[in-house]
Amino acid sequence: MSGIQTNAPFYAGFAVDDLDAARAFYADVLGVTVEDAGGLLWLRAGNGAGVLVYPKPGHVPAAHTVLNFPVADIRSTVERLTAAGVVFERYDSGPIATDELGIAHPGPWQAWFRDPAGNILSVLQE
Repeated sequence: MSGIQTNAPFYAGFAVDDLDAARAFYADVLGVTVEDAGGLLWLRAGNGAGVLVYPKPGHVPAAHTVLNFPVADIRSTVERLTAAGVVFERYDSGPIATDELGIAHPGPWQAWFRDPAGNILSVLQE
């Protein structure tokens, strides 16, 4: 049989330049469950799915969104994260122009921000 082993779960991963800063940001600021994994981190979702975070010397952040967090109330989430020091991206024009809080709409309501390594993340209205 060729191909990928379909009975094994697969997962995504992304790099950071400082694992300790990533751990603190994801756990303390975003409230994500973070597990240490022998020099790596697992970010765990409520359903058990995980994203691997690994250190990479000379890390260059991706130019695209690497992780989306679905939320029930995007406005209150953005307000809480802003109060915790998260800075939301602002886009003045185009299909993802944002409002005063940094939320883009129409379409799915979404707001983008960066982790300490400069990776782009978002919160997305469910």
